[in-house]
Amino acid sequence: MEKNGTKNHQTLQLTILATSDIHGHVLPIRYVDNKETDNGLLRLATIIEQERKQKDNVLVIDNGDLLQGTPFAFYHACLDQSAHPIIGLMNHLRLDAFIPGNHEFNYGLNFVNRAKSESEYPWLSANIVKEGTDEPYFGCPYRIFLMPGGVRVGLLGLTTPYIPNWEQPSHIAGLSFESAVSAAKRWVPLMKEREGVDILIVSYHGGFERDVQSGEETEELTGENEGWQLCQEVEGIDVLITGHQHQRIGGASIGNTLVVQPGYQGSCLAQIDLLLQKGDDGAWVVKDCDSRLREASEAAVNPDLAERVRSCEDNTQRWLDQPLCEVRGEMRVVDPMAARMQEHPLIELVNRIQMEAAGVDISCTSLFDNLAPGFGPHVSMREVTANYPYPNTLKVLLLSGRDIAEALEWTAAYFALANDGSIIVDPSYLSPKPQHFNYDMWAGIEYAISVSRPVGSRIEGLKYQDKPLDPLGQYEVAMNHYRASGGGNYRMFRGKPVVREVTVDMTEIIAEYLTKTGIVHARTNGNWTVRS
Repeated sequence: MEKNGTKNHQTLQLTILATSDIHGHVLPIRYVDNKETDNGLLRLATIIEQERKQKDNVLVIDNGDLLQGTPFAFYHACLDQSAHPIIGLMNHLRLDAFIPGNHEFNYGLNFVNRAKSESEYPWLSANIVKEGTDEPYFGCPYRIFLMPGGVRVGLLGLTTPYIPNWEQPSHIAGLSFESAVSAAKRWVPLMKEREGVDILIVSYHGGFERDVQSGEETEELTGENEGWQLCQEVEGIDVLITGHQHQRIGGASIGNTLVVQPGYQGSCLAQIDLLLQKGDDGAWVVKDCDSRLREASEAAVNPDLAERVRSCEDNTQRWLDQPLCEVRGEMRVVDPMAARMQEHPLIELVNRIQMEAAGVDISCTSLFDNLAPGFGPHVSMREVTANYPYPNTLKVLLLSGRDIAEALEWTAAYFALANDGSIIVDPSYLSPKPQHFNYDMWAGIEYAISVSRPVGSRIEGLKYQDKPLDPLGQYEVAMNHYRASGGGNYRMFRGKPVVREVTVDMTEIIAEYLTKTGIVHARTNGNWTVRS
């Protein structure tokens, strides 16, 4: 069309709303005490519904790690076989696509397949394939949206391929995980050429191996995060939605690609507004774009949506309130840093439970985050899940003394010295996301961490049964399956013989132990220490 001698190009407004790493946070509450929070899927749902009412062309995408992370999610994954309430909510919100994250596999493939069958939206992941083939496990790895004016918008799903380094083999049996970059290089040209895609969105449950502003490397290149490489090496990506690292990136550009990452636990969603324009050649391009993070705190919960999950929530609350035991002595976590520098009764108890369940006398575990409350005088399932939020099982590895020493040196890198000589958490464990779960505390051996010494030579006085640990000796060690697979870059554990597995979930193991014991005494034996 021409007007006054100039061409009047056709335009279209497209809005993309993206969530990621919800981790089971549906209602805006903390399950440890049921206090209200400013986050949660139900708050974001209000924003999503408002945008759908106000605009014609809206796509809603969830970028993974949706179905694990809270007691609500655990209860409905493991203890309730009825329709999953989170999937029901996403069906109601007319989710356009879901990209499975690594934590979707925590409950095994039976759960994954059941969840997918209940979903009224496609699961997209181009790089999770059937073993021995290049066939995507979830079917077609992309979706094409036909918009007004004939605009063809393509969405490709990708997932971090690092899952085998964390997950139990039985949970991913029959699957292979290809590099996200390799898969994108294969599928993006196909989408452009065969499908005639005008605008290409990639939703990738993974993060960035470089700082998005400076381009400086931020982590060891393992393949866990390939966001920067995707932007640099795969031509034609207009928008890259990321996650996994729990960063808040409202909008940045890497080359010609707009990148976003919408935090975690339903704290915000990414909103991308694209102005598309049809060119003289009939092709549509991004003429202008704007992106921002929409805070969950700006929205109230729609009572009708809350009512949809009310019975599910009530069932979860009843389960959480089951009384288990009494505690004599102090087992609350008042100062997380102090609990990691001097043995805490909670950590001593978890290690003791692991050793009894696995039939060994050496164990390691973590204080997973800084929200763990410890145990008060009366313990219920609520406190157990608050302190142990992951669906871990146990493995017993056969390790050499040298393996154990290397693991302790790696865990000791968690600490650093501040300018004033005080001990702090090394910044690499805090950014791009907190990794307190990668600092282990051991039982059954004696050791000291000297933080003033160089990384790699900080462990002193390493003993087993009052004798120096034999580097060539063989020892059976209990740990959660994430760590046993080498999760947290504990490479010294990878490929080591598995003596036995305890396939019961750790929350169940802890609950059974506490119920059987009845009265638990808070105590430590001082087998390790941290000093400057």
